[in-house]
Amino acid sequence: MVDGQAPVLTEGLGKKYRRGWALRDCTLRVPENRVVALVGPNGAGKSTLMGLVTGLVKPTAGEIAVFGDVPNGRGLHPAVAFLAQQKPLYPQFTVAETLRFGQRTNPTWDQEYAEGLVRRAQVPLTAKVGTLSGGQRTRVALALALGKRPRLLLLDEPLADLDPLARESVLRNLVEESRRQGITVLLSSHVLAELEGVCDHLVLLANGQVRVAGDVDALLDRHVLLVGPPEGPLPLPASSVIDARRTAEGQEVLVPASLAGGAPGWRQLRPRLGHLALGYMRDASREVAA
Repeated sequence: MVDGQAPVLTEGLGKKYRRGWALRDCTLRVPENRVVALVGPNGAGKSTLMGLVTGLVKPTAGEIAVFGDVPNGRGLHPAVAFLAQQKPLYPQFTVAETLRFGQRTNPTWDQEYAEGLVRRAQVPLTAKVGTLSGGQRTRVALALALGKRPRLLLLDEPLADLDPLARESVLRNLVEESRRQGITVLLSSHVLAELEGVCDHLVLLANGQVRVAGDVDALLDRHVLLVGPPEGPLPLPASSVIDARRTAEGQEVLVPASLAGGAPGWRQLRPRLGHLALGYMRDASREVAA
């Protein structure tokens, strides 16, 4: 497994705890310069995968490489920054002191760039972190992560504690900054709607395994959402259907695009990212229940 350019490359990767496998047989390539949505239900293995990338979690099986190097558990790869939902900041520090702390602990730190991010977010450098709003703390935490000039930024539900307006603003600015700087972003989120139009690559985990992975546009092109009458049989055999549900407008059936021609009389729509992700998650849930 050799690919010095890939931010993350795994082969047969797995992690087993006492309760069972949290991640199993994960073979994955995270491409460069993409905003990657990491989605899946609770317990799917998202945080475990991020822990394996950071080296905080040691694999039970398989291999993983981050920019060609194997995580050793002695700290993050120098090209990687990680921001979790908890955003561990010192509340007694001022924003300026927080950035100076980043400068002392990161050899690749860019103080001017980090201060510029905070100023553009209109967060006072003299304010203590403990007095900031949730959105302001998130902006400071992102400046701390981006100030080390990473090539890969891992975000594990970092916007979960923000209101919808603040989430949209922070996410939009983050994506613009990452694309401007050529940073690969691996973003874990439960809010599928906020990923629409933001992420250009999808990794969907369910039951500890990779169920879907690829560029969003290509994945959507390979699927069709069939819309038909509210009553009556499915337009295709159940074995060909990824997901089916009834709505106020009728039945919605997610199928591979290659099979959609076998459903005459049903409207064919291009699915959205939410249709695709929820469809595969429901499919995986049914497999467990069966």
